[in-house]
Amino acid sequence: MATSEAERDRQDGPILGVPDDFPDRPERRGRFVVHIVIAILCAVCAAGWGYVMWASKGNTEVIDQVIAFDPGRGDSMQITFEVVKPSDRAAVCRLRAMDVSHGEVGSREVTIPAGEGYVRLTERLETSAPATSGDVHYCYLV
Repeated sequence: MATSEAERDRQDGPILGVPDDFPDRPERRGRFVVHIVIAILCAVCAAGWGYVMWASKGNTEVIDQVIAFDPGRGDSMQITFEVVKPSDRAAVCRLRAMDVSHGEVGSREVTIPAGEGYVRLTERLETSAPATSGDVHYCYLV
């Protein structure tokens, strides 16, 4: 009985072989240890990055929010904002005005005295060029 050429070339097992065909292959235990070390390294990096992001936020005891801004005239801007802080502490907030290309054209620091926990203020900033937006850059307790 003659066999065809296709039947002779037919492979019965896996093309790349089985694990027993590679005796010099390293043990799986070593790979497991490497994976554990990589996982610990990733966890340490994630925790470090989380700390950096938390620390860069600054003191989160002061909450600020812009309510409105009015570019009005070309040489000044009016910003209405509110601040929530501990009543017994004063705060300093930096207001800034920006032009159409997000360049800062005016800024000013405003001191909010101790006594009230919630304050709503309207402040006018002098600008060096027409401003298109305004915001509270930061607030911190003093």
